[in-house]
Amino acid sequence: MDRRVANTAPQPQYYSTFAPFREWFGHGTPVLMYHKLGPRPPGTRIKGLYAGTKLFRKQLREFTEAGFATVSLSGARQVRQTNSVVITFDDGYENVLRHGSHLLKQHGFSATQFIVADLIGRTNEWDQRNGEAVEKLMDIEQIRDWLGQGNEIGAHSSTHSFLTRIPLPAAREEITGSKRKLEDTFGIPIRHFCYPYGDYNPAVRDLVQQAGYETACSDEFGINTPQSDPFALKRLTVRHPSRSLRVLKRKLVSFFR
Repeated sequence: MDRRVANTAPQPQYYSTFAPFREWFGHGTPVLMYHKLGPRPPGTRIKGLYAGTKLFRKQLREFTEAGFATVSLSGARQVRQTNSVVITFDDGYENVLRHGSHLLKQHGFSATQFIVADLIGRTNEWDQRNGEAVEKLMDIEQIRDWLGQGNEIGAHSSTHSFLTRIPLPAAREEITGSKRKLEDTFGIPIRHFCYPYGDYNPAVRDLVQQAGYETACSDEFGINTPQSDPFALKRLTVRHPSRSLRVLKRKLVSFFR
């Protein structure tokens, strides 16, 4: 990223609302990173992976009012006269289809869900090993429904493994096998990959390129320009607004005025 773009980057380094990012988004294409939509179930450990439907609706409305349109990841590095944003969801959760697809459609937007190919129709087993609450992943018919509404899917490996922590041949199979399985199941080309946990290195990156993908998403904070590496696209993690003491103090002051 060039110095001008970097110098306009807002703080903190997550996305909640449009206003602090307005100027920065004029220098490149933001890719938003979501995971789950809707209410958090009891026992949730990583609460930040959930975005409420009220927040999601508000964020889509802000982009609409600012004249933004959604584009595919294929366009994430292009400079466009029309303001553009890419919306992505990691893991392929059923709650994204249930709570988010109608809101995307209402705004004329589309999004990409990254699918864990060997766990279609199952649950977030990789997280449950660490004590996380169970969440359903979309099954084949639900993914077809998602696609039928004008959205995309990409690959998120076969089993959601840390790709740099397994032997290179196993990483190659996670990358190529997930692409092959999704293409065979849904009869469409799978052009985009997302590194599970944002975990990659030059060798893993090269495997993704060799597998025939057009892009790969990291979890590195930033926006994308024509100079961005297509196999290390930057994204903005979506979070609820900060609930720090400073914010609480501001609300209390406002309330008692």
